[in-house]
Amino acid sequence: MQNVGSNAGLVWQALNAAGAALEVKAIKKATKLTDKEVYAAFGWLLREGKISVEEKDKEVFVALI
Repeated sequence: MQNVGSNAGLVWQALNAAGAALEVKAIKKATKLTDKEVYAAFGWLLREGKISVEEKDKEVFVALI
């Protein structure tokens, strides 16, 4: 597993480029990260207060704050 901080940067960049909330599958596709890497990056970004996570219609969406 790569550096969690670097992966958090990739996730942040994907969300910033989208300009909107993205579903987890879209983030994985954009970053080419594994499930473990994506969720570790979410933890990093959540701890820093950079993202919000919301469930809609059984799908999980992540957005920049």
